[in-house]
Amino acid sequence: MKHHPLDTITKGPQIGVMQGRLLPKYKGRYQAHPVGCWQQEFPLAAELELSWIEFILDFHDVWENPLMSKTGIDEIHSLSEKTGVVVKTVCADYFMEAPLHSLSTVIVQQSQKVLLTLIEHCSQIKVTEIVIPCVDQSSLIDDACKQQFIQNLQPGIKLAEKLAVNLALETDLAPGDFVELLDQFDSLRITVNYDTGNSAALGYDPSEELAAYGSKITDIHIKDRFLNGGSTLLGTGDTDFDRFFEALKKINYQGPFIMQAYRDDEGVAVFKSQLDWISPRIKSKIPHE
Repeated sequence: MKHHPLDTITKGPQIGVMQGRLLPKYKGRYQAHPVGCWQQEFPLAAELELSWIEFILDFHDVWENPLMSKTGIDEIHSLSEKTGVVVKTVCADYFMEAPLHSLSTVIVQQSQKVLLTLIEHCSQIKVTEIVIPCVDQSSLIDDACKQQFIQNLQPGIKLAEKLAVNLALETDLAPGDFVELLDQFDSLRITVNYDTGNSAALGYDPSEELAAYGSKITDIHIKDRFLNGGSTLLGTGDTDFDRFFEALKKINYQGPFIMQAYRDDEGVAVFKSQLDWISPRIKSKIPHE
């Protein structure tokens, strides 16, 4: 059996990076899978003592993504062995462009195929979380959307249960509405991705959110945003990190923290300054066992 670096990660708060944040913008895009140069991020992450990279599955050229082929999975595994940096989580931005609750049967069928392939391949490199965004153009705007989403996600849930992969939902729903959605799933593999910046931009109270569904959170994106506005450097926006971490203490969170913080055109310098700002806060407020 092949050794996997995840088996030897030391205990403690583990911080990772959203794919592409350590590299120049790919084709000028703020967040994207950096085709042709994604391999370069592994040694950069290792130098910064990051535990993992949260890979992105884009809508464009989805079948060219290394997550979607055996060759790609083998290359990811090889890079993880060499650097000690693993892919434990995946942000499936694909489903923002092709929602599972689309009114198009063709889109739904294709998205289900993508999800099943993604789950199957992710399990081979011990990915534990696949984030499914239901925000912006894929927002669950009414009950009809929610019911369609629940129904069309069922094949993915069945495979996720078999292969022990969580499907972490990211939504823009208010705490009570999100809980109502979660309660309609009869599966422990349906969990929550929490984004500190998006929550602040929507004007939600992290204490209320975590009290409502904190036990279901398995993946956290670290970001700062202005109320009703865009991303900014950590500590300069409207995200109340002190309030967030105090609330997080109460749920004994043991999952990853993924740096999805503000980026510029180049990546590394602005990332490092924010990593230096947030790391001591995470380690002092969330002591893992």
